[in-house]
Amino acid sequence: MPWTPGRPDYDNSSMVDEPFDIDTLAAYLHTSPQRISRLADRGKLPGRKVGGRWRFAPAEVHHWLENRIGVSDEEELVEMEGVLSRSAEPGAEAPVVLAELLPREAIAVPLVARTKNSVITKMTELAAGTGLLWDAQQMAEAVRVREEMHPTALDIGVALLHPRRPMPSILGQSLLALGVTPSGIPFGGTRGGLTDVFFLICSENDQRHLRILARISRLIGDSAFLAALRAAPDAQAAHELIAEHEAKLG
Repeated sequence: MPWTPGRPDYDNSSMVDEPFDIDTLAAYLHTSPQRISRLADRGKLPGRKVGGRWRFAPAEVHHWLENRIGVSDEEELVEMEGVLSRSAEPGAEAPVVLAELLPREAIAVPLVARTKNSVITKMTELAAGTGLLWDAQQMAEAVRVREEMHPTALDIGVALLHPRRPMPSILGQSLLALGVTPSGIPFGGTRGGLTDVFFLICSENDQRHLRILARISRLIGDSAFLAALRAAPDAQAAHELIAEHEAKLG
């Protein structure tokens, strides 16, 4: 679905539980109602008809967008970032800056872990160490449930850990954690490869999560960046590397 600008005057808020209809979803995605209707009719957009009218659950739209981010190229990700920024709730349009969401104390280079479970436990403990995540165990359990549903490991050796839905009740604010293991471990990727770079995304709402996910996806799409991150000697160097490469994204 091309991410073309639509109705900029639509006063949208972050995703809530009330279903979208054709018009509100079109406004949310800054595209035309006709395009939304065609996608739904062709089964390419998750929705169901109620009384002969299309309705779209926000959670299903969220996961559909999340999957699209995962298969988008750089140009599509740039366009998607713009759409998500325009769709942000009033006062939340400021650019997502990964280096600001990632405290240095939430970076482990190296991350000493040898199993999937230990990675998840240590990543949530890293986030909790900042004081911004108040319940590491609850977050870890939610991340494990998400991984059982669909692993977040990518073929490039990176996993983007997150719960199925944001958990604002245990967060002071959105934040990231980063861990790089000395060697790759099995993490459930689609091709059976090993994973050694782990981001934990803790966001306050669906909209924020998607914007962070799109930003990280642009960053890790650069193979030179990933090589440099794997070679970073410590947390400080990793943080500086992220800030430097993110600045180039614009």
